[in-house]
Amino acid sequence: MLDKIIASLTRNVADFPKPGVQFKDLTPLFADRDALAAITDALAEIAAGADLVAGVDSRGFLVAGAVAERLGTGVLAIRKGGKLPPPLHAEAYDLEYGSAVLEIPADGIDLNGRNVVLIDDVLATGGTLAAATRLLEQAGANVIAAVVVSELAELGGREAVAPLPVHSLSCV
Repeated sequence: MLDKIIASLTRNVADFPKPGVQFKDLTPLFADRDALAAITDALAEIAAGADLVAGVDSRGFLVAGAVAERLGTGVLAIRKGGKLPPPLHAEAYDLEYGSAVLEIPADGIDLNGRNVVLIDDVLATGGTLAAATRLLEQAGANVIAAVVVSELAELGGREAVAPLPVHSLSCV
């Protein structure tokens, strides 16, 4: 049932952000209160046991905050480069359509030994989740799993983050 809800509310955008890329826009899914509640419940069930959830910029923030509230944990925003003041931890990586940097604060949040679940909207090639995992581990966290709303299985993202367990609510 959740698969059908996700599929019906996902907007497919051809040639964005560059020609040849089929962008999966989950904004309409997150704007639907019943769908958001169902997704939050499913993600929270998978993330149970985490000390902290980390949402990847930017749509991962939306669901990570909701999941953290349900679990009674905190939430860490993993930001795109240039959005946080120093000092920070940074990790560069390649995307299917370019390169990017992810960052988290190096001060003010003790990640040492904390069990963290990564949350993002879409798993494509796995570059973003792999970089987020390296970033959190660099800061001392124990990344126990990644959870995504939708997975584009044909792009092989799971292999890029192996052996990290990856859970997806929908696979297309």
